[in-house]
Amino acid sequence: MAQAVLSPEQPAAMGIHYHYHSLSYMLEAQKRAGYQSIELFCAAPHVQMTAEGIAKRSPLIQTIRNSGMRVICVTPDNCMGPWQYAAAGRETIAQCRRYFRHALELAADLDCPQVACHSGWGLLDESREEAWKRSLDFMAWYCQEAESLGITLVMESLRAAESNLVNSLPTLQQYLRELSCGNIKPMIDTCAMAVAGETMEEWFAAFGSEIAHMHFVDGTPYFHLAWGDGNCSLEGYLAAIAANHYHGALTQEITDGRYYDDPAAADAQSYRILQNYM
Repeated sequence: MAQAVLSPEQPAAMGIHYHYHSLSYMLEAQKRAGYQSIELFCAAPHVQMTAEGIAKRSPLIQTIRNSGMRVICVTPDNCMGPWQYAAAGRETIAQCRRYFRHALELAADLDCPQVACHSGWGLLDESREEAWKRSLDFMAWYCQEAESLGITLVMESLRAAESNLVNSLPTLQQYLRELSCGNIKPMIDTCAMAVAGETMEEWFAAFGSEIAHMHFVDGTPYFHLAWGDGNCSLEGYLAAIAANHYHGALTQEITDGRYYDDPAAADAQSYRILQNYM
């Protein structure tokens, strides 16, 4: 048995790899695997959210409550379609504001303290500075909306292939410094971190106890994999977590298509491995 550095409450499940399974199936499978909490990914087929609202909102909330699983973070779908934080055009920005406001309200109704976000991205044939400014303007509004509901935003970096704005530790530091909002905190995505050639020690050195959340997955390092399927140093990550007294959630943001047929097996595999350190 490895040294106990995690509490049973820290690993949190997520649902991206349950793309072909229902919300009820997902919650039951994750609870059976040992998870006590989830990061709710607001995308089909589990959450049907648009700028107009959330379909079947009350049954959705009731299903989650009936499962007994705590929601520790809400993550609106923010990598596909028009929903992003650096959107351009008056009407598109207005629709994005309505969309992301629904995510905040859903988190509040679920007694969830955090909503995840990132910088969004600019078009590659436009000025990066213009997209950066749009993102900051949007996020300043988002921070105010979140604060009004008692919610903290947690912001991750993305991989360079996903964003030309915040895609590294230095760019996240710059962004948060320029934004200067009290209710947005940095979070670590181990995939984006590793792809950028960064270490968890560097992130803790930069942000310390301000780090409020993690997407904590294996990888090669590019992919978001179940633990045991990549080559990331789990024990190295856990040593950094223990040394820096991080007690927040460790979301298993498993996304690779190889898990779509049997997502429950991937969740169980990750939990079994992490359980060795509880």
